[in-house]
Amino acid sequence: MAADSFYLSQPQNERSAVVLSSPHSGAYYPEPFLAQAILDQHAIRSSEDAFVDQLIQSGPLQGMPVLAARFPRAYVDLNRSVQELDPALIEGVPRLGLNPRVASGLGVIPRVVAQGRAIQSGKISLSQAQGRLAQVWHPYHQQLQALLDHAQRRHGCAILVDVHSMPREALDGLVQRGKNRPEIVLGDRFGASADDAIVEQIEASFVAQGFVVGRNSPFAGAYITQTYGRPARQQHAIQIEIDRSLYMDEATIVPHAGFADVQARFAAALVEIADIGRQTKGLAAE
Repeated sequence: MAADSFYLSQPQNERSAVVLSSPHSGAYYPEPFLAQAILDQHAIRSSEDAFVDQLIQSGPLQGMPVLAARFPRAYVDLNRSVQELDPALIEGVPRLGLNPRVASGLGVIPRVVAQGRAIQSGKISLSQAQGRLAQVWHPYHQQLQALLDHAQRRHGCAILVDVHSMPREALDGLVQRGKNRPEIVLGDRFGASADDAIVEQIEASFVAQGFVVGRNSPFAGAYITQTYGRPARQQHAIQIEIDRSLYMDEATIVPHAGFADVQARFAAALVEIADIGRQTKGLAAE
């Protein structure tokens, strides 16, 4: 596997079935990619889950591996199917029915960043697209599956906790409908990707740290949760979205004064989440 396409932090003492992943925190922008872009180097970062990898960096201390993207979402979106190729961006790709994500420019190789801003003018070749996928997408997913397979062999169960961040404005619709504004949203695809007992324990871990937690709205989980969440096979996947305004200035993409506190509270929740992964043999036997 192309190890330089991702960052992998392994625990010295692996003692949990939990695997942590951060597929959208990558911040390495290749120079040829930036040269083609019509956005400046700040605007192109607007789709990044900036600093999420730092929020989960304590995982190995609790016995959990951490897999994090090196390349940014604007270059390759690891939370999309490798089949979601955008004919409006990639030469020679046929139109195969309506896919709302691809149609809006959010395929596996995105055409736009946040707020629908185009990344570049014109198209890229199919060989360029395939090269990006071979360099970035396939190694990440091969490594992710290997980590889950290892956890399942060792513990009888695997729990993927896939961590993302969400813009504060993404939650405005909930508030307008009279609902509380969550600070963390857990996505289990409405119960399809994880055992409810596991999701409840993860929720309790964050509530104990003072976070307001919601479920499945406005984010229920995308490709990674859908693909790797197989509760019947004792492989569970839960997506975590955290309001990025809690720890960073969204306009400048810089951590603000609250970062250390949020990082500490997140790390404390991970201690309890790791413990869930130590109890899974009992769950697997049920």
